[in-house]
Amino acid sequence: MQFYLNGYRPGDPDLQAAAPGATDRAWKPDETVDVLVVGSGPAGVVLAAQLAQFPGIRTRLVERRQGPLELGQADGVACRTVEMFEAFGLGAKLRREGYWVNETAFWRPSPGDRSRIARTGRVQDVEDGLSEMPHLIVNQARMQAYLLDFMRQSPTRLEPDYGLEFVDLAVDAEGEHPVRVTLREVDGGATRTLRAKYVVGCDGARSRVRQAIGAEPRGDFANHAWGVVDMLAVTDFPDIRLKAAIQSADEGNILLIPREGGYLVRLYVDLGEVDPAQRSDLRERYTADKIIEVAQRVLRPYTLEVRDVAWSSVYEVGQRVTDRFDDVPQAQAGARLPRVFIAGDACHTHSAKAGQGMNVSMQDAFNLGWKLVSVLEGRAGPELLRTYGIERHAIAQGLIDFDKEWSKIMASPPKDPRRPELGGVDPAELQAYFVKSGRYTAGVATHYPSETVLTAPPVHQHLASGFTIGMRFHSAPVIRLADAKPMHLGHAARADAAWRLHAFADASGERLRALADFLAESPQSPIRRFTPEGADIDSVIDLRAIFQQGHREIEVDKLPPMLLPRKGRFGLIDYEKVFCPDLKNGPDIFTLRGIDRGRGALVVVRPDQYVANVLPLEAHQALADFFSAFLRQR
Repeated sequence: MQFYLNGYRPGDPDLQAAAPGATDRAWKPDETVDVLVVGSGPAGVVLAAQLAQFPGIRTRLVERRQGPLELGQADGVACRTVEMFEAFGLGAKLRREGYWVNETAFWRPSPGDRSRIARTGRVQDVEDGLSEMPHLIVNQARMQAYLLDFMRQSPTRLEPDYGLEFVDLAVDAEGEHPVRVTLREVDGGATRTLRAKYVVGCDGARSRVRQAIGAEPRGDFANHAWGVVDMLAVTDFPDIRLKAAIQSADEGNILLIPREGGYLVRLYVDLGEVDPAQRSDLRERYTADKIIEVAQRVLRPYTLEVRDVAWSSVYEVGQRVTDRFDDVPQAQAGARLPRVFIAGDACHTHSAKAGQGMNVSMQDAFNLGWKLVSVLEGRAGPELLRTYGIERHAIAQGLIDFDKEWSKIMASPPKDPRRPELGGVDPAELQAYFVKSGRYTAGVATHYPSETVLTAPPVHQHLASGFTIGMRFHSAPVIRLADAKPMHLGHAARADAAWRLHAFADASGERLRALADFLAESPQSPIRRFTPEGADIDSVIDLRAIFQQGHREIEVDKLPPMLLPRKGRFGLIDYEKVFCPDLKNGPDIFTLRGIDRGRGALVVVRPDQYVANVLPLEAHQALADFFSAFLRQR
């Protein structure tokens, strides 16, 4: 990490200097904000954490609970989410505290005695080379706590306003703060009002913000119930510290998830079909003890002695996607700009067993956050915000389609080879589907098509075949030139709403140097055109270079000035813009990511870490035209 740019300060470098007035959170009778975030769940805290870094953006985060989440709910953290947390500087904390899902075991009825279960196989959880980050299990409350701490240490010192629930809103046709919002104190019932430029509803599956904008969830329930219990137990089941999919002959199925800390374990227990007429009292009928009794029968001949229950719940599988993710009806999509958005469970609901809910919700917010920053900071026009619904609705629909198939397989009984006419799922089929869906559950299958100005057609994809346009930037090992530090290239990015230009050098390096000169000197340079006067040169578009030579073959003082930018109030030199291949550990980044070594390549990466374009290094005008489509000249 980089710090001391604007002067030496002792103490924790994660604690950023407070902006003027940051601690003044008192409500005013005529309260106005730039962004009101409703709900402090996964989507809400990711969004608020991004916005909290910008002193010029006034944000409020309201939550109907009286304090932060402490127990239960989601726990699966996809590789892609760990990549995203690295951009907040939180990846190391996650990796240290979380349970690493390394392998998954599969169990089915024993062929010799179908009343007993037997292991049928084990597979690697994440395929080699998919991500440098592991698949983790970390309690949702801890995930949110990391981001709440990040907010408190940001320049705005943002804190949630607990005990406030959303009541209603109305959007005026004009005005600087056109969204009128009514809130109510949970204790006492007093109401508060405010005006906002934008409102984002991250308030869950029963979202009142969604209701207020007239958006409708589409889909249905599967009439199948699952119980979930977090427990401390003593057992002779040998795979208690491995993720395991367990099918019994007659008692149902279990998805076993070891939890962080070495002792805690979560069981998702199949409770069977649900009568729609009895849906309302599921939690009363299926107590934690009842769920554990079912689990004990599934696990025979192994024993399970539960010593403590940390949390339990019952849910019915349902898959629904909201018809739109903002307040603009389809008929008015071209005539109105959105002012109200929804994210996370307010947009999409599904089963918990695929481990995607928290992850997709956070990615919703990561997509929207940088776009709100860009508009509110004047970097881009408000039309940019239309891309949120276009991009994320398609992702949500894909999630629902996947979850329907996965839930159906997980709820199916195992096939009895003696009675194939009864149907069911063969254990080999379950295992094969798990392996096939690995990229999806790792969170790296998202692919934004060329529907908006943010994702270019793959005209020059062949120059960098391993950086697929529309997919997340797949990091690889490099050596930082100035200090010879081995690191991952993707870890240089921060969640700061800045674009990244990764310039992979041509064989001679001349095209890369010409690009650096163009970006530094040309009136058409997007860095010169779109960076505000007085701002750091990399605050909107951040250029980084990757040479083909080893790090001892290039002299720092011979680099173009654009790769040694002067920043901050002292004009200090940033030495962390240039990288070289890691030649010690297997294929280098040029080979791993299919970079054309003769011509090089320019990989344009969005602030949410998705590849937006691949261009030749010499395509200066095409680069300028790409950014001109949505950024505003400053």
